[in-house]
Amino acid sequence: MKILFADTLPKTFIDCLRERGDDCIIRPDLNGNDLPDAIGDADVLVVRSTEVTAKTIDQARNLGLVVRSGAGTNTIDCQAAADAGVYVCNVPGTNSVAVAELTIGLLLAIDRHIADATSDLRNSIWNKEAYNRADGLLGRTIGIIGVGEIGLAVAERARCFGMSVIAIRNADRHPDTEARIRSIGIRLVEHLDGLLEESDIVSIHVPSGNGTVGLVDAAFLDKMQTGAILLNTSRGEVVDEVALLKAIREKGIRAGLDVFCGEPDQGTAAFSSELAANPNVVGTHHIGASTQQAQDATSAGTIDVIEAYRSGDLLNCVNVVHTRLGTSTITIRHYDRVGVLAAVFEELRKSEINVQTMQNKVFEGEMAAVAVIDVSGEVPQELTDRLSCLEHVIRVRVTHHDR
Repeated sequence: MKILFADTLPKTFIDCLRERGDDCIIRPDLNGNDLPDAIGDADVLVVRSTEVTAKTIDQARNLGLVVRSGAGTNTIDCQAAADAGVYVCNVPGTNSVAVAELTIGLLLAIDRHIADATSDLRNSIWNKEAYNRADGLLGRTIGIIGVGEIGLAVAERARCFGMSVIAIRNADRHPDTEARIRSIGIRLVEHLDGLLEESDIVSIHVPSGNGTVGLVDAAFLDKMQTGAILLNTSRGEVVDEVALLKAIREKGIRAGLDVFCGEPDQGTAAFSSELAANPNVVGTHHIGASTQQAQDATSAGTIDVIEAYRSGDLLNCVNVVHTRLGTSTITIRHYDRVGVLAAVFEELRKSEINVQTMQNKVFEGEMAAVAVIDVSGEVPQELTDRLSCLEHVIRVRVTHHDR
């Protein structure tokens, strides 16, 4: 396959693909504007933060897979890819520990004035009187908004510091997540207001999206305790920066931020931000996932996604429907012979029945198989009879779904 890397992976991982015969094109210089002209006949596109627009999808001649070498896919036009039949897969969970470690690091830096103290020492200033006052973390309450892999990893580390951890109750959480919440000792509260009023520290770990842009607004900040700490290692647009500056001035809110609105896409660039320059803010350069451990795990996960695609499987695909579709399911047990399914699909075509999803599994011994076909459209008895009469078909069953 021809694989275009719009961001680079460590050479050892690229070499693994080249040993399999893949043509790997390494172009970390590409940005979202350059990519449409560069995509060409690539079969696979790998990106980290590079934007993948509908124009890139449209210009691609052979593209079948876009891999986000990381978790968030907000920089990829997933719907345009879906419309073109291009899979978008990501590599979630590999950087959770790295982001959690930085979150706790920002918290410690705020509480112990580490950044300002280091700056003074580098400028030959000894100011123990200013820096020997800290609240400490033992017994304090941290409210975590977004109890995914990163939020849970932060909770585990906060508990090790003797902190109480609270989060918002959600009846729709996966049972495995609920089990981890209980094992960590997270106390659940009913509403956001209660979490904000009770927390000495609030840590944000939500994905980017319409539902989270401006989540931390004036109303949110008004409910936080005076002098509380806000931590954000998710996305810059989650925080209303004007509102946060006002809360810093009027309520003494302190903030540890790894992300900012309008932050540069490049590794090095000029960046002017009133929020980042505020003395009540300890900031870093969107480096939450940037540990060698996390990078290696993400790179290995990227290779796994590509290898799964090569073998006809999918890992972590974000733009295919994961629920059953269609108005009916046709289950066909048949002998594993050439042309059986082709004959089935021809009968469906004649009846103008559209196939939504299909899976065919072969039994041990490779004598028989079963095809499960979800379809849209009414399946009349006469079609069922015709399918039953096809050569090598053992039995046909139609299940109609209630809508």
